[in-house]
Amino acid sequence: MAGNSKRKGAIKKTGKGNPTAGSGGRVRRGLEGRGPTPKAKDRPYHQAHKDAVKSERAKAKQGTRRRTSSDAEWAAGRNSVVELLRGGVPVTAIYVAEGAERDNRLREAFKLAAEQGVRLLEVTRNEMDRMTSGAVHQGLAARLPAYDYAHADDLLDRADEAKEPALIVALDSVTDPRNLGAIVRSAAGFGAHGVVIPERRAAGMTASAWKTSAGAAARLPIAQTVNLTRQLKAYQEAGCMVVGLAADGDISLPELIAPGGLAEGPLVVVVGSEGKGLGRLIAETCDQIVSIPMAGQLESLNAGVAASVALYSISQARLT
Repeated sequence: MAGNSKRKGAIKKTGKGNPTAGSGGRVRRGLEGRGPTPKAKDRPYHQAHKDAVKSERAKAKQGTRRRTSSDAEWAAGRNSVVELLRGGVPVTAIYVAEGAERDNRLREAFKLAAEQGVRLLEVTRNEMDRMTSGAVHQGLAARLPAYDYAHADDLLDRADEAKEPALIVALDSVTDPRNLGAIVRSAAGFGAHGVVIPERRAAGMTASAWKTSAGAAARLPIAQTVNLTRQLKAYQEAGCMVVGLAADGDISLPELIAPGGLAEGPLVVVVGSEGKGLGRLIAETCDQIVSIPMAGQLESLNAGVAASVALYSISQARLT
């Protein structure tokens, strides 16, 4: 019977206005041309397209060598703001609460802000509470710009430009921003070409770190890396020796800085976290573990102090 064929591909005509009844329209559309065949690189599943996407990503990665922290930092409190301004830390603006009592610290903050060309803005106390997330601000707060981190490879370039053997400090999960600031200050003072910190589970360049660095962070590049172990291996491939500081070292600091020793060549000094020291993978990646000889029963030094002692010794070894 017409319309009730059981053969494969047959279409049943219901006669009730079914728009799919019949095959004439479908056949005509199927016979229409689909235009020119797209180029291989424009076809999503073609290898040429995948290669083109990979190439674009590589170019983008090369063009983005610096990373900026996501948010601006706030420093709250009169002493904190004055110390930042005294240390030459870059400040975007100074905020003072309406009706704040004028004392010597506030007057000094106003004077330093005027000398450094920093904007001075007056806001309500409620607004300042909101901006500083409820911190004890004493009617005064400073806003620091988001920190512009360097790329880890930039530190080697800096050493090449200075025609000096590289000296880089890497921090393994140092979480105290004051330790970070102190290490940055020592690194700048003893001729290091930069500091590398992990992107996660580590202190970043907060207001506290800026303050402790006494402005050194404005002169010395600080780089962030997603994977510190991988970055240390990249430095090794570039010709650097990687040494970690630990109480149970393979060699002592005097051996490191001996004439003709490792300190004279390109060097990366890894400082461990405050509590656990060097992580297992980091320690295994290091070419040498170096200990600082101690007198008495004291087992280890604070991370910032240990870095300062090692960097001073290395700088003296290179001078002589």
